[in-house]
Amino acid sequence: MSYTKLDIYNISFDLFIEVHKLSFKLPKHETYELGSQLRRSSDSVVSNIAEGYGRKIYKGELIRFLVYSQGSCDETVSHLSKIVKLYPELNSDFLKKAEQYKLLGGKINNFIKYVQASWRT
Repeated sequence: MSYTKLDIYNISFDLFIEVHKLSFKLPKHETYELGSQLRRSSDSVVSNIAEGYGRKIYKGELIRFLVYSQGSCDETVSHLSKIVKLYPELNSDFLKKAEQYKLLGGKINNFIKYVQASWRT
């Protein structure tokens, strides 16, 4: 099976594309500050899932990269929360993404638990 078949990968990939585009709605000075941090953390969520899955022969490596992905997911929620507070006029778009990333974080956590309990290497 490929990592592209994982729900957490597909959700995180779609969210990355949406957040990447959305980040350019920020004021120009934030495009390269908070916007850049947001793009990098959301990219890290999806990239760590792919990289960890590529190392799935080693259960510990897969779990480690999934934990990195979950950390990047939390970081992304933090950046989105900052944007919601700093730019209330953009609130609805970014707040929705923050909620979607929180749900994704739960899914990543559940997958980590599944791998820990039953994944065979």
